[in-house]
Amino acid sequence: MEAPIIAPESVKQVVDNAAVKPVAAESIDQTFNDSIDLVNSALGSRILSFSDEWFAAAENLYNPKPPVRKPGVFTYAGAWYDGWETRRHNTEPFDYVVFRLGVASGKVRGVEIDTAFFNGNQAPEVAVEGCFASDDKEDEIKSKDFKGWETILPKQECGPSQRHGWLLPAAGSAKAYTHVRLQMFPDGGIARFRLFGDVVPVLPQDTSAVFDLAATVNGGVAVKCSDQHFGTKDNLLLPGRGVDMGDGWETKRSRGEHVDWVIVKLGTPGVIEKVVIDTAHFRGNFPQKVQVFAAPAADKVPEHEDKVWTEIVAPQKTGPDAEHEYGAGVLKDVGSAYGYVKMVIIPDGGVKRIRVFGRRG
Repeated sequence: MEAPIIAPESVKQVVDNAAVKPVAAESIDQTFNDSIDLVNSALGSRILSFSDEWFAAAENLYNPKPPVRKPGVFTYAGAWYDGWETRRHNTEPFDYVVFRLGVASGKVRGVEIDTAFFNGNQAPEVAVEGCFASDDKEDEIKSKDFKGWETILPKQECGPSQRHGWLLPAAGSAKAYTHVRLQMFPDGGIARFRLFGDVVPVLPQDTSAVFDLAATVNGGVAVKCSDQHFGTKDNLLLPGRGVDMGDGWETKRSRGEHVDWVIVKLGTPGVIEKVVIDTAHFRGNFPQKVQVFAAPAADKVPEHEDKVWTEIVAPQKTGPDAEHEYGAGVLKDVGSAYGYVKMVIIPDGGVKRIRVFGRRG
């Protein structure tokens, strides 16, 4: 898993000369709707090292849940903050946190820095660097003296208690990375760090191997949905069965005739052999029925109403807090390769995960 190291100076010049586009707080979710957060802790991302975390722990940075506030609560170090906060008067140019991405590697499209509830103690400026290296190099990478960093996001100003987003130019998002370093100049606090991009998966070379075509770690992305009022569509493709209802996909209550739906772009087109729909932790709000459709691979994501969809699982009754498997006895019209899957829930509710097992088509 080696790659030639590009001189940081040359990469910085390319990134600086290209237009990094600021994204308004209210547009961040829509702008990166078809990307995944490459440092999401639920994917298995790891913090390798940090310069300091005196006031608040670095591990808060990649908590997938929104930051919260507890006014009047104090710890030994000072006021409680849901984020990463370092000591004052840093004698070094910047504080930093080094992350291993939660996927094999990823290409970065954009960055979000949320300074929620840090007001007067927020990070004044931030930057993001990356490298591509095998995990056996991590003792070098986590050192403050590591010289292999390349600029992903050049230094940007931050303001108090707000979401900040930046869209990278195409030239800046063409390279895959395995590790990143978040810098803040010179010190302060950040609530959340999101690194939006695309997974570069390592897929089985054996064409007969069956694996989860929809999993985020294999390049699957939930690209569209009807509603995600209580839980985001991206949670559907995460590893494991989660910890509570908060890390699933849940829509608002409906009245009258209604269905909700989500469209998943598979990591690679494949022949589907089994679908698993998990309602873990959804006990009084699971959907009454589920239905699954599939569509061929295409550059343009199909719309919910398009005629390209083929029903592969007819409406099936579901239950609370359980994995529901639909295999050979239920699946139909799965003889050819598909690139998209659409799950319909009838009429609404919550689903923890969807797994689409198959082989490369």
